[in-house]
Amino acid sequence: MSPIKPGGMSAPSRGQDAVRILLIISAAATPIPATAGDHGADPAPNDPVPADAVAVLESQVLLQKLDFWVRNPDFLADELLNDYEQGGDAELLELAGSILAADEPEVRRYPMMRFLFGAYEPLDDALAVLRSAHLVVRRKRGTVDGRVRRHDYYLTRTGRSAAEQIVHDVPEFGYFVDRTQLVARLATGYGGSRLKARQYQQDEYRNAVIGDQIATIAPRVQQRWRRCAAERQPSSVDAA
Repeated sequence: MSPIKPGGMSAPSRGQDAVRILLIISAAATPIPATAGDHGADPAPNDPVPADAVAVLESQVLLQKLDFWVRNPDFLADELLNDYEQGGDAELLELAGSILAADEPEVRRYPMMRFLFGAYEPLDDALAVLRSAHLVVRRKRGTVDGRVRRHDYYLTRTGRSAAEQIVHDVPEFGYFVDRTQLVARLATGYGGSRLKARQYQQDEYRNAVIGDQIATIAPRVQQRWRRCAAERQPSSVDAA
């Protein structure tokens, strides 16, 4: 396991952002029963469910928080260790170790800025790519004092097919396929508000200055992993 150095991934292109967001939505969205999105050729104009929707990711908050874990492998590894210490599942310890051993916090990290409600990155450009190809449909849900209460992201049949094609036929995106699926698994049962609250438990995240990048926690996570690994039987976990 190499020492962590400053840096990370160079800024991805608009298309790369779009693929990452599509994979997140595909992996984490809740399936929609066939009858809910099947309204024929002329769905009711006020119906928030698109006619060809197969799944929905509810709220931009949830999308942003899932994206934070995908883009920050150090925080993802630490959350895996949190769940490992709570439940004792050795697979989680091994997954965290594999992230650190591959130097993902150094070479795969793409930092996010700290804004008023936590980690945030404008996704308009990536979503524009997905929406123009009718892979994802964004719908506004409700208003409070004239303001949109939340945005929901509907994965269409075409979007599902595109995501599955990436998973099976585009090995260049294999890393993001694996990480989006792992993040979706880790976040199972969490809505956006609960996931935001969980991420705020990290001091470096909570105390970051608004407008600044959220700093890496990789050195601390490496030390924590070594401690956890040492506390298990030596034969049960391979050293990272």
